Amino acid sequence: MHFRPAAPALPSRLVALFPILFLGLVALLTASLIAPKAHAADATPATTHTLIIDTDPGADDVIALLFAMASPEQLKIQALTTVAGNVPLAKTSRNARLAREWAKRPDIAIYAGAPRPLLRTPIYAADIHGSEGITGVKVHEPSQPLADGNAVDYLIRTLRAAPEKSVTLAMLGPETNLALALTQAPDITRGLRELVLMGGAHFNGGNITPTAEFNVFADPHAAEIVLKSGVPITMLPLDLTHKVLTSPERIAKLRGLGNQAGRTVADILDAYVQHDMQYYGLPGGPVHDATVVAYLLQPSLFRGRKVNVEVDSREGLGFGQTVVDWYGGLKKPANVNWIAEGDAQGFFDLLTQRISRLP
Repeated sequence: MHFRPAAPALPSRLVALFPILFLGLVALLTASLIAPKAHAADATPATTHTLIIDTDPGADDVIALLFAMASPEQLKIQALTTVAGNVPLAKTSRNARLAREWAKRPDIAIYAGAPRPLLRTPIYAADIHGSEGITGVKVHEPSQPLADGNAVDYLIRTLRAAPEKSVTLAMLGPETNLALALTQAPDITRGLRELVLMGGAHFNGGNITPTAEFNVFADPHAAEIVLKSGVPITMLPLDLTHKVLTSPERIAKLRGLGNQAGRTVADILDAYVQHDMQYYGLPGGPVHDATVVAYLLQPSLFRGRKVNVEVDSREGLGFGQTVVDWYGGLKKPANVNWIAEGDAQGFFDLLTQRISRLP
């Protein structure tokens, strides 16, 4: 019979280390599996845009402008163009210049545009935005003037000279300026990468009539022209903005940033949201136009679907309504990415983080 020698016994201290070594190996393997995902996420480039902002400030417009001007690494703002809307053109232009002054962005040119809609009688929203267009803060005449020239001419000149599909146009008010530019120079669509609009309503209902949202109602004929332009369009309607609401805590975080911009935004919001909270019975108020900037910076915060959208420009109860074929029953080509859902806390976290960068 042959005997195999017994294996030498391991030292007791080494045996005691086995559980520790095993756990360490598991942790190392887990980290190696997770690390590539983390690096991949970190390596994802931030969305960047060569951007023109068309606007009718307006309290929420001013917040949107401050938000955008605080994000220069992602939003390369070429100019602001102003239009009559929430208040007359002289006041929307002054308010855009105030936002520029508050953000300390003298590099951004501002061009005044259309003083009235294409066809309809002008309307304003002083009952919501106050007679000066900005609630909760004092206004003054900024020292830096408007740029020479007209906003419509600027759009035509700039978009014709731009590389193909290179310029994003964010539209925060009535769409009159772009409609005039498209009518005079249809070829400018070549320079447009996309249009991102605050406007319209479907599931939510309107805010100026039971069916119409203010920006579209203020110039539905312009909106018709823009929607038929063939340029990729994303719309952020009341369906979304009435789900992205302020709260006392969210406004307090802005006020607590310790900078003047945070206090200004908080003061504007405290006054601005009162109307909608009372009218709709909401627990907070929407910051409509600022959602456009959040979409440009972080589109993953939002969800929607591509649908066909048309505007009712006939006189009557439906005047200014955005007719949204949500279920595709009309079998028409989709012309709009219609945003219906968003991460409200993610929006306010992003807004607060960017406003913290300003003076």
